[in-house]
Amino acid sequence: MERKVLGKTDLSVSRLGFGAAPIGFLSTPQVQVDKLIALLLDEGVNLFDTAAMYMDAEDKLGIALKGKRDQSVLVSKCGTKDDNLPGEEFTPDLISASIDRSLKRLKTDHLDITLLHSCGLDVLKQGDAVAALIKARDAGKTSYIGYSGDNEAAAAAAAMGWVDVIETSINICDQHNIDTVLPLCRKNHVGVIAKRPIANAAWNELNKQRGLYKQYAKTYHERLGAMHITPHELGYHGHIEVEWPEIALKFTLALDGVDCAIVGTTSTVNAMANIDAVNKNPLREQVVKKLRQAFKDAERASGEAWVGQT
Repeated sequence: MERKVLGKTDLSVSRLGFGAAPIGFLSTPQVQVDKLIALLLDEGVNLFDTAAMYMDAEDKLGIALKGKRDQSVLVSKCGTKDDNLPGEEFTPDLISASIDRSLKRLKTDHLDITLLHSCGLDVLKQGDAVAALIKARDAGKTSYIGYSGDNEAAAAAAAMGWVDVIETSINICDQHNIDTVLPLCRKNHVGVIAKRPIANAAWNELNKQRGLYKQYAKTYHERLGAMHITPHELGYHGHIEVEWPEIALKFTLALDGVDCAIVGTTSTVNAMANIDAVNKNPLREQVVKKLRQAFKDAERASGEAWVGQT
């Protein structure tokens, strides 16, 4: 699989990365996680993204990557409220304790990237959370630091000199950050990890979504319906549940400045389909333009700003 250097870091990352949220939130058995991670590694996927708040995802990922740490780029996120850790949300005490716990859960002596997890712009400007991340980096607990989030806060973070990496929502149903965050990341050589690149399977009926994703996918599902565009109109002629994931993933990766797109799945079949999609030819520029225009037209018709989903 093709790899890119992630912004101003020295990390070479696969274009497709793995998002670990579903293996935590959907209570995926460890044996299934092990098979999934083994497949991804065999196919050249090396970026694995998780977070302190993803239930037991860090633990499961740590077990699955045992003995394979040198094949992986590990990303975790910290700072959100946690009753099991000292300190309030985004305070230095909580961030420090969270990072230490992540290292134990992931069975490693350092993270490759640690991100503040969707804090507001006020937290970024106040500085204590940032200082805690810098302290962890200086102590060797993480190689690079940055911010995971959207909209105004993500755009501001992209212009802050301490930020190495931004993780932000970019997909066919979530295009706000393309115009507001990506240009600043390019200007400042900030690495970009795109989250939700397949738009939480927005083409599926909500009753087909699993667990918390029934509600999580609602906004994207409504937006895609309002966009009034189909794979057929984009030159695809197969089944929408096969064509849409490929179109969506390739759309995100076609955007200038996106280094890696992370997809969360619990299925080896879906993982292999995503790998195949990434390894195919890039999405045609004409298709990218049609999807961009469909989003803009639907947003204008709604009378509301379709901002990034946090």
